[in-house]
Amino acid sequence: MAQQTATSAAPAPPIIIDLGKVKKKKVRQLKEGRGELTLEVQQVLADTRGNLGADGANKELVPIILVYQRKRGGRKRKGGGGIFPF
Repeated sequence: MAQQTATSAAPAPPIIIDLGKVKKKKVRQLKEGRGELTLEVQQVLADTRGNLGADGANKELVPIILVYQRKRGGRKRKGGGGIFPF
């Protein structure tokens, strides 16, 4: 069995980046590693490394990126909404 050394650094907590509602094209560009969302993620990681100080250069940062799309609510119809009025 492999043993882990006691001197290994504790992993940094994940960095959660909430990008909000974005278009499909921008999500695709983010997956490909280009576009303005990629620049925004890189900027957040650079800011976080700066806040960690000298110790931040040695840590591996794990970004968790949240992108969501608001689901449209369905319309409610009066009277059941079927074909028949009763």
